[in-house]
Amino acid sequence: MVAKSTEDKELQLRNLLEKLSAYVEQFHGGSVEFISFEGNVLKVRLGGACLNCPLLPSTLQGWVAAPVHQFFPEVEVVEDK
Repeated sequence: MVAKSTEDKELQLRNLLEKLSAYVEQFHGGSVEFISFEGNVLKVRLGGACLNCPLLPSTLQGWVAAPVHQFFPEVEVVEDK
């Protein structure tokens, strides 16, 4: 199996986050933006209706981190910046 380069992995993460953002926007009025990927940590920014929402941690874990971990198990942490 060929290891993915960091650039390839970042591009794939960005593509996944774009799809997740479209879904979150449609159902919640929020958004998900790629910030950075370093080591095993993915940093995103939740925006739109997600800002100041008390359910932001649930959205981050359930709607963003869960699919990321499913497709990229090597990503250990997904955090909102």
